[in-house]
Amino acid sequence: MKSSTPAPVELREVSKNYGSVQALKSVTMSIEAGEVVAVLGPNGAGKSTSIAIMLGLRKATTGQALLFGERPNSPIARSRTGVMLQESGVPPTLKVRELIDLFRTYYPRPLATAELVGRAGLVDKANALLGTLSGGQKQRLYFALAICGDPDVIFLDEPTTGLDVEARRALWDEIREFAVGGKTVVLTTHNLPEADALAHRVVVINQGRIVAEGTPSAIKARTASKEVSFSSVLPLPTGIFEELTLTRLVMNDGHVRFLTAEPEPALKRLFAAGIEIRDLEVVGAGLEEAFLSLTRHNDEVPVTQTELEDIQRDDSRSVSV
Repeated sequence: MKSSTPAPVELREVSKNYGSVQALKSVTMSIEAGEVVAVLGPNGAGKSTSIAIMLGLRKATTGQALLFGERPNSPIARSRTGVMLQESGVPPTLKVRELIDLFRTYYPRPLATAELVGRAGLVDKANALLGTLSGGQKQRLYFALAICGDPDVIFLDEPTTGLDVEARRALWDEIREFAVGGKTVVLTTHNLPEADALAHRVVVINQGRIVAEGTPSAIKARTASKEVSFSSVLPLPTGIFEELTLTRLVMNDGHVRFLTAEPEPALKRLFAAGIEIRDLEVVGAGLEEAFLSLTRHNDEVPVTQTELEDIQRDDSRSVSV
């Protein structure tokens, strides 16, 4: 039996027009408590517009957006929502601790400052000015600001940009822990391995519509391609792959990688030519290949870059939700 509790995030038949351009076309989406959902799409597909409407930063032309059953810009919804944007708009002359203390005042039941500094991995930078932090340190601070109100839903826009491998893994663990507690994560990222690693569900938007929705495994199953990779001791003969249907062929320092719906003919030709192959792998295509397959055709006019920049400027001004 379906719960009577409203979903944390909902779009109901939402459309959005920018002049003659229809950026969103009757988009319906529901994100439940405890879900990590990655919203993916190429530039101009409607992804940024969708998130802006979810947050109440843009008004839908038609349809309705709800957070916890409330208007997104209502005090109740905002007090339960955290946002991490690529550009925060916060003053660079404030210290890390000062920024966290400031943002804590926006929420009725904030987390303790010491806990937030620790979760951001910035204990030794607590008294440093924002302007002196590295890009990765700023990203970790922005995450702390997003969760300082102990929100029930958090929106993360490219959260690991500028982070090294260790810091990225640590933030992934924080995001997973956040969801395990029954809270909701809405993730937008161009790092498709990140979406694959974190998301319970992926929503792909293209040309203003949802073109695919499901688990990362289900999305990857939408493409029939296989990824073939191997190493060759000697250079491959010229034209070895002629008349075979391959895509994204890469040959670099003896390592070969390509995609094909039929790997058998390619491998048969290599073996027949006596090519010595090492480290052969044939695996299903990844999320990146599935994403490209789903969004490759784009015959309609997308939202212009100027309009997308307008959305991003509005987002950066509205970091305190």
